[in-house]
Amino acid sequence: MADAPHPPTEAPLDKRLAVLLAMAMFVLVVDTSFMNVSISAVVRDLDTTVSGVQSAIALEALVSAAFILIGSKIGDLAGRKRAYVLGLLGYATGAVAMTLAQSLTAVIIFWAIIGGLGASLLLPSMQSLIHGNFTGAAQTRVYALVGASAAIAAAIGPLLGGAITTYLSWRVAFGLEAAIIAVVLIGIGLVKDVPYTGPREIDLVGAALSALGMGGVVLGILVWQEGGEAVGALILVGAVALFGLARWLVRRKRAGKPALLDPNLFRLPLFRIGVTQQMFQQITLGAAMITLPIFLQMVLEYDAMEAGLSLAPLSLSMFALAILAGKRSGNRRPADIILTGFVLVVVGVVGLLLVVPRATSGWYLAIPLVVLGSGLGLLVSQLNNYTLSPIDEEHVSEAAGVNSAAGSFGLSFGLAFAGGLLLAALSLGFTNQTNASTVLDAAQKEQVATVLEDDAQLMSNTQLNELLADEPPEVAAEIVQINTDVRPRALQIALLVPLLVGLAGVVNGLRMRRLPDPSPNSAIEGAAFG
Repeated sequence: MADAPHPPTEAPLDKRLAVLLAMAMFVLVVDTSFMNVSISAVVRDLDTTVSGVQSAIALEALVSAAFILIGSKIGDLAGRKRAYVLGLLGYATGAVAMTLAQSLTAVIIFWAIIGGLGASLLLPSMQSLIHGNFTGAAQTRVYALVGASAAIAAAIGPLLGGAITTYLSWRVAFGLEAAIIAVVLIGIGLVKDVPYTGPREIDLVGAALSALGMGGVVLGILVWQEGGEAVGALILVGAVALFGLARWLVRRKRAGKPALLDPNLFRLPLFRIGVTQQMFQQITLGAAMITLPIFLQMVLEYDAMEAGLSLAPLSLSMFALAILAGKRSGNRRPADIILTGFVLVVVGVVGLLLVVPRATSGWYLAIPLVVLGSGLGLLVSQLNNYTLSPIDEEHVSEAAGVNSAAGSFGLSFGLAFAGGLLLAALSLGFTNQTNASTVLDAAQKEQVATVLEDDAQLMSNTQLNELLADEPPEVAAEIVQINTDVRPRALQIALLVPLLVGLAGVVNGLRMRRLPDPSPNSAIEGAAFG
């Protein structure tokens, strides 16, 4: 009995550690939401500009993406637990700086740069530590809990941040972040470090290519999201650098020299398809989290609090299903659960597509949101464990870095592509209906076209009526009617992003069912990396 692998006294310890890891993930995800909803208050209090604060937000995303693969290697060389602590301290530095900041410079240095570097260390090290501190069903449950924490932070972050900013202060929100991080650091003794036994040389060329590649692609997406120029050139530079990184890693492997990543990771079918599904899940989440709030705030004219409450069915079902599936998956195949998750995502998005033109309140969205949230919850409960469980301890940081990078890219792409498609559909629909109008004369049609070319954006009918106050009543009524007709259609077109990605996830899920279930990492260590 003394050698029993899971003595009763270990259970409370594991639960406490799982909760602390979930708290760390919650802070990591909710941080950007707090910043997004606080922009106007930060601009006013720091006497700066909107573009300045938006640049800080973009810089934080860029830094974390550019250095995430390097961060996973630092975890190997410096220690996964140490990288986890450094990541938390980086985030704490950013949160404290936001609480005390008196200028935009402090925000850029401490929140965007140091906080971004903290994220690049925290994400892969956290996944590595879950892999090393939990096994079997416990590992699956912890991955599910941490994933659910990230999902609910993404869903309720804008509501929580908006409420705190409105009724207290944006500084209080970031102060609460720092307090949560302090609690997580107090419990750091519960974390068992995961030793690294591989080569300790540094691949500087691989590190430079990874930073240029990930940074270029994400910067291109951010510029696209903001309507900037040279988007194609930036993404092309990033793609070429990533291609160069892949070739470089293969050359280093053949020469028997240490590389930033072991390219043999991508020879594992479970890892390849798991990373792809992780990216699909995050694209779906990102697309949903930009289109749905726009619909609620611009079409139904809800304020931030009402919009957040209307999205509660999505976040709560996501959280509940992730926890439930993590605890009660039993002998069900992970591939079956993941396939079911993507099927529910598709059904939920189809429901939203049907409801959007008819919805007069957020209640109309409740059932499709529950279905969509349930699908995302099932995915959250399985994907990290499915992707990383076959990986041996020597390569788990590298694999976690790739997994995190795929998720970060997917979320950024979903937000940018769905948002860009929404504005493009709005502009095209407005132009077509304006040109077909029998009420507007040629000069008025030309004026509408010029405004759309300079600044296409979704507006509520109330905002539009204020803008058209000096126009003849029949002209104002015609433009408002066009706005009423075009917005739901543009939102439906943007929702095609999560629909098509969800269908791709279903196809991949069928492929997953033909693969063997993840086996213990020791079973493939020699075959995959020997």
